Amino acid sequence: MRIGIAQLNGTVGDLEGNLTMSIDAYEQLCGQNVDIVVYPELFLSGYPPRDLLLKEAFLKDTLDALEKFAKQTGANPALIGFPEANLQLKNSTQCFNSAAWCQNGKVMQIFQKKLLPTYDVFDEARYFSAGESPFSIVHKGKHVAVTICEDIWNVDSDLHANNPLSLIASEKPDLLINLSASPWHLGKQELRLNILKKAVKLVNCPICYVNSVGGNDELIFDGKSVLMDSNGQVLHQAKSFEESIEVHDLNDKPKHNFLSNIAEESLQKGLTLGIRDYVQKTGFKKGLVGLSGGIDSAVTAVLAVEALGKNNVIGISLPSSISSSHSKNDAQHLAKNLGIEFHTISIQSLVDSATTELSPLFEGLAEDITEENLQARSRGILLMAISNKLGALLLTTGNKSELAVGYCTLYGDMCGGLAVIADVPKSQVFDLAKHMNRKGEIIPINTIEKPPSAELRPEQKDSDSLPPYDQLDGILHAYVEEKKSIASIIDLGHEPNTVERIIRLVDINEYKRNQAAPCLKTTPLAFGVGRRMPIVQKYQN
Repeated sequence: MRIGIAQLNGTVGDLEGNLTMSIDAYEQLCGQNVDIVVYPELFLSGYPPRDLLLKEAFLKDTLDALEKFAKQTGANPALIGFPEANLQLKNSTQCFNSAAWCQNGKVMQIFQKKLLPTYDVFDEARYFSAGESPFSIVHKGKHVAVTICEDIWNVDSDLHANNPLSLIASEKPDLLINLSASPWHLGKQELRLNILKKAVKLVNCPICYVNSVGGNDELIFDGKSVLMDSNGQVLHQAKSFEESIEVHDLNDKPKHNFLSNIAEESLQKGLTLGIRDYVQKTGFKKGLVGLSGGIDSAVTAVLAVEALGKNNVIGISLPSSISSSHSKNDAQHLAKNLGIEFHTISIQSLVDSATTELSPLFEGLAEDITEENLQARSRGILLMAISNKLGALLLTTGNKSELAVGYCTLYGDMCGGLAVIADVPKSQVFDLAKHMNRKGEIIPINTIEKPPSAELRPEQKDSDSLPPYDQLDGILHAYVEEKKSIASIIDLGHEPNTVERIIRLVDINEYKRNQAAPCLKTTPLAFGVGRRMPIVQKYQN
């Protein structure tokens, strides 16, 4: 059987655009003697549609798009994902996460998702009912079973009470198809391949797994659709972080997978895609980056240039009297290496004016972090003004380590429309910078080698306030991502007072993170929709 994989980059709510892409891909694949065309989960609506599903007209308009798509199909069937109204629940907004088998101008059969994830970034039980539709259809004498994303993920776990694959296995299918919208994070493809191999072993047939690609809000979808034979051998793996419209035969011999497993390469590609789609899908054309001369802004700028092109990125240096000469030089050097538009604007007069105006109220009070934050907020004011005037989306440059402990200024360096590396720990930022320089200097060497500093007071270094980043990131990983207790983290070999202080900083800075720009997800647990901690709370452990 020849299977057409339509790994496409759709946009949430762009029903007309997604429909056009679907039809174009179908026509292209049918011209290659395909037996069936498969699209990702909820492709017509885009994933995740979230509360668009609660809008009165959205399900109807999506159904109209599905009917238009179905009319374009011929003898070659297509499986496409869409949200299906639940007509059995008269007073409910819930619907089904479904896939339509379209053929000869009609919707021939509908398959409904059985397992609804409610962990991490997923909240499907808020919107969907668990489906009860049949699993399979007969096509060209072959018994084809259809599942949707989570339906195959309970093969060896207890995430859900049942395992649809057990029922499918009893039907002895010839092919298992899975439509998916599986968000990416580092290490995710290894998890998927492991699940797919276990699914194949259980149902004893080949599997076609078609995944979404592209960025929608904070989520990045990496594609990497897979065709796997009944022995668990990968026949084909589609491109990563790119659209892929290809035909592959189940009778093909296994192909060697040349896709890179280098973490920094995946991270660079994923973040580049996340920036490009967020900027373009929100209607912007240009990106704006405040260049401090530090490693975070440098990495962000490199990613922005890769995503948008050097002619669509503006770099701004905003020095004060405290700024070191090397920071100003490093910012300028980076901009020259990247070939981007670059400007230097001093914030000193703005800081001086604010200081003067506040002096009567602050009389007799010692200088503290307030004065430091005046500098950061002055930069935020100017960068947002430039963003407004030039129509360029401001990209924030803070990393996950800083955001975790609140080592950032609300309404200052946190200003912006997208937090590019806010799910990248500082130690990994260094690794990424070195990877970017692997073929020659892009980021100035001094930027990578000098001690990190916010430069909000003379001779300031990050190490004045924080433990070394390798230690800090170890504590943060254990607490935030692994959800370990204070005692468990100390048992890992970390100094007790340091652990307690860092965890306290994480907890008390929840209010900052709730006001931060959307953060591109790169780890199993990012700050954002996948982590919902109360702002006001007293539990610490």
